[in-house]
Amino acid sequence: MGQRLQASACFKQPFYRIILLIACCLSSWAASAQRAEPLISGNFQNLSVEEFARQLEAQSTYRFYFDSASVKGVLVNVRVREQPLTSVLQQAFAPTPVRVAVDEEHNVFLTTGTPLPVTLPDNYFQGSAVAVTAEEPTDSAIPATRATSSARLYEIGRMGAARGATATVAGHIREAKSGEPVLGASVYIEGPSIGTSTDQFGYYALTLPVGQHVLNIRGIGIKNTQRRIMLHADGKLEVEVEEDITALKEVRVEAEKDKNVASLQMGVEKLDIKTIRQVPTAFGETDILRVVLTLPGVKSIGEGSTGISVRGGATDQNLILFNDATVYSPSHLFGFFSAFNPDILKTVELYKSAIPARYGGRLSSVLDIATRDGNKKKLAGAGGIGLLTSRLTLEGPIIKDKSSFIIGGRSSYSDWILRRLPDRSLRESAAAFYDVSAHISHELNEKNTLYATGYLSRDRFKLASDTAYAYQNRNASLKWRHTFSNTLYGVLTATGSQYGYEVTSEKNPVSASALAFDLAQVGLQADFSYFRNAKHTIDFGASTLRYRLMPGRLTPRGAESLIELDELDREQGQESALYVSDRWDVTPRLAVSVGLRYSLYQALGARDVYQYAPGVARSVYTITDTVRYGAGKTIATYHGPEYRVSLMYALSDRASVKASYNRTRQYIHQLSNTASISPTDTWKLSDAYVRPQVGDQFSVGYYRNFRNNTIETSVETYYKFMHDFVDYISGASLLLNHHLETDIINAEGKAYGAEFSVKKSTGKINGWLSYTYSRSLVRANAGTPAEQINGGEYYPSNFDKPHDVTLAGNYRFSRRFSTSLNFNYSTGRPITLPLTTYYLEGATRVFYSDRNAYRVPDYYRVDFALNIEGGHKAKKLAHSSWTLSVYNLTGRRNPYSVYFKAQNGKINGYQLSIFGQPIPSVTYNFKF
Repeated sequence: MGQRLQASACFKQPFYRIILLIACCLSSWAASAQRAEPLISGNFQNLSVEEFARQLEAQSTYRFYFDSASVKGVLVNVRVREQPLTSVLQQAFAPTPVRVAVDEEHNVFLTTGTPLPVTLPDNYFQGSAVAVTAEEPTDSAIPATRATSSARLYEIGRMGAARGATATVAGHIREAKSGEPVLGASVYIEGPSIGTSTDQFGYYALTLPVGQHVLNIRGIGIKNTQRRIMLHADGKLEVEVEEDITALKEVRVEAEKDKNVASLQMGVEKLDIKTIRQVPTAFGETDILRVVLTLPGVKSIGEGSTGISVRGGATDQNLILFNDATVYSPSHLFGFFSAFNPDILKTVELYKSAIPARYGGRLSSVLDIATRDGNKKKLAGAGGIGLLTSRLTLEGPIIKDKSSFIIGGRSSYSDWILRRLPDRSLRESAAAFYDVSAHISHELNEKNTLYATGYLSRDRFKLASDTAYAYQNRNASLKWRHTFSNTLYGVLTATGSQYGYEVTSEKNPVSASALAFDLAQVGLQADFSYFRNAKHTIDFGASTLRYRLMPGRLTPRGAESLIELDELDREQGQESALYVSDRWDVTPRLAVSVGLRYSLYQALGARDVYQYAPGVARSVYTITDTVRYGAGKTIATYHGPEYRVSLMYALSDRASVKASYNRTRQYIHQLSNTASISPTDTWKLSDAYVRPQVGDQFSVGYYRNFRNNTIETSVETYYKFMHDFVDYISGASLLLNHHLETDIINAEGKAYGAEFSVKKSTGKINGWLSYTYSRSLVRANAGTPAEQINGGEYYPSNFDKPHDVTLAGNYRFSRRFSTSLNFNYSTGRPITLPLTTYYLEGATRVFYSDRNAYRVPDYYRVDFALNIEGGHKAKKLAHSSWTLSVYNLTGRRNPYSVYFKAQNGKINGYQLSIFGQPIPSVTYNFKF
């Protein structure tokens, strides 16, 4: 106790007070000196960030942390003398995108974009803090962040997620200049490797571990893009990308360059409008169906026709969709032009196998054609003037960045060239067509978007006789897209399609008449996509279609006509379906897709149904009764499952094998006893006698890329079984037949083949070469002997063309000059020939060969085009180009039709060639 009191007394002395004050000051100064920033001196010129950080670490106790890839290329130029470290850092990085954050532990963090936070919010552990960027408000309903810079860091979602948790970032990829969505762009991170692709709306959803990531965006026609994100929880990120306008001497296509190997889909061909424009076509008009005909497994059914046969299937077994509305007549002007204006198109996808479960109603293929949304930033236009047709397209914003329109029209003036063709019947003919397409998109808010599309086309032509033909297409679709969450969105689509034709003859007043046909359908479809996680994507939905069909009506024209009114009973049918599919990435190398579609069809009244005597061939002489079905009453019901299975196994980064199995059902049939589409072809709904077609297809393929994925090769084999498709007895009558079921038989068929393809997508020389071997065989072996064809044995179908070789090549001399060459060879299609004549019961009769026992001459054609583009200044009032092309360069006389005449007791065969000589053309294209 005494010692303590003595010490206290000592502190009262002045000397000891001074000593204590000095000690406290020294202690405070030492602590302050320990926390003070070091003073930096040096001349740092043209140093990389790595070297600059190393030199500063040598002069201080501070440690630097940064991502080498993010600061690559940044150079430091600063000269300082005894300045604090933070001041040196500010001077060094002020002119660069690098941002600096320093914590209390002498750690320096260098980032690009938003500076890294070095302290946590006070209420972070209560989980209520919101990560705020300059573009993100703090209310509870966080809108999508619009990412326009690759330098800054975008924070997504609210902080507070547990370590190791995952979250989903979703949004749209759009072009910066036009605001249009980018379809099929790859969005992915590299570590760990997780990725996805944008859908038809440019939408993506990516489930990632919580934390910092670099999103890579790659796509056809856009620049490679990166966006840096700090992912805390589910959120939206809208990304704008720039169009890839390269100034190099060659065109490089890096987007999705390994997709043919890595993608789960097989038997799928995707074309963009830039690729379509490179293929030369007749009369210089860009034609998507002509380009589709250059793809492996797709064959033309005749010269001058846009009807296609896919893997041995009939022309009516292809579902053609224009913004989800069905198109029944896809061609103009005798089939020489497709019905779609190229200037409004975005992409074209052809599914030959592994058809997604959302599609149904056809056996062979789905051709899905999508239009552009239109420019949301400014008014723009494009057009072209050719020898036969002209076109004009306008697009622009209705409300900037919210809604847009695009409208395009085409018209022909082709009569003058018909008068110069060698065939007399064509010189005395006339032909004309027009079409109009319009599309509007409007973003109601972040979760709701509306799309509306309308299409109208009309053709009129008259042959040398007095017969005049006219047919038209009308299509419309209305879509409502709603986003429920980052991982779930749905699209409700209403569609309407109408196709009809009229054939008139008025030269002879006594026999003046008009023959009409009309088909209309309305549909409603709901599609949902659920991104469960990085390994599962689930699609599900439902659809219904209502068919109304007027099979034929013959009416008199004029008061003097003796033709009597003749009209077939109208037909109605209802087709509905439910579907679900799941894509599952089992391992990094193995992916599986499993789908089930269940369809139901009902043939409906009102109409009469004839009853026939059992055990004998149906004919007008074996009718036993007539049953009347009232309006809406069910005449026949068909239903069944449709399976969709596909898998992909990656052998390496450049090779994979794929396999798929499809079952499809078709409830509507085209009636045509000719191999090519004619103006008088009609359609028939399934009913009590015409059963639905059912097809099963197995496919296996091997895919391999070479030279850094610039050369793609593939081999696909397939085998198809087809049941109950429509065939006809010999001498069948299809027009105005009140007893059509007596001339129709349900046949079965098989098709098999192999498709070899080599594609080069980069360099001055690019294009693709394909060879297809395929067989398509038919057997009519059911029913009575009178209904059997060729003794019930298999015979070649009208679409059996075993060999097909196609080359589509392009060579670019410079940025302004390029050439295109298209070569096609195929086996001639089958034909039934009249072999001789004979007399029976006082009349001359013709004896025919077995069905399709012979073939027309083989087909080959070479087309050439020269493309001359204007100046490539980025800022220019209008951009223009010229296309000079020659269709059928070698003048090959390919048969358009084959016919026979009896002359002096003999039957002579003749061949009509429409394009029997080279046809040059020139087209002027412009864009503003």
